Amino acid sequence: MSAFDPVRSFRKLAYNNALANVRLHRACAASQPGEFEAKRVSFFPSIKGTLNHILTVDWFYVDALEGGTLGQKAFDIEEPYDRLNELTGQQADVDRRLVAFCEGLTPETAMRIIDIQHTGRIQRERTDDVLNHLFQHQTHHRGQVHAMLAGTSVAPPQLDEFIVADDARFRGEELAALSWDETKLMR
Repeated sequence: MSAFDPVRSFRKLAYNNALANVRLHRACAASQPGEFEAKRVSFFPSIKGTLNHILTVDWFYVDALEGGTLGQKAFDIEEPYDRLNELTGQQADVDRRLVAFCEGLTPETAMRIIDIQHTGRIQRERTDDVLNHLFQHQTHHRGQVHAMLAGTSVAPPQLDEFIVADDARFRGEELAALSWDETKLMR
């Protein structure tokens, strides 16, 4: 058995994130007209608002991880997408970028300090700390959408069947949607 590999862990978290987003967005797409934007009880008062927030925060941090300078412009429009299909496409795009970043991560680059652009200041953080923060943020808000789905015509989907080998029987549709196979997840 090999030693613990934090780079592998970040890669698997990026895969989990993309797979969970496919499943969650698919469930949201099955909702009835009006349920996506309906006012609900949560930190962001709708499924639409919460999914847009996940996306804009992903833009902000993934851009910083890639060395970009998008910064606060990621938040210029609080809810950039009114339609779920457009939001889903943009989320899939940023998820691909995050997967590619994590697939290229090394122990050295995981400890590299990155610059996060804010208005009037630059926040400097270690890459691994930013990744941990980002994955926690995504999971937190996906959980809120999951809870909000309970008040719609759609049953909230299972969102935790993507990391361990024994869950392979549950994730086939999501793997197919991403054109991935089991070997990608088990590296």
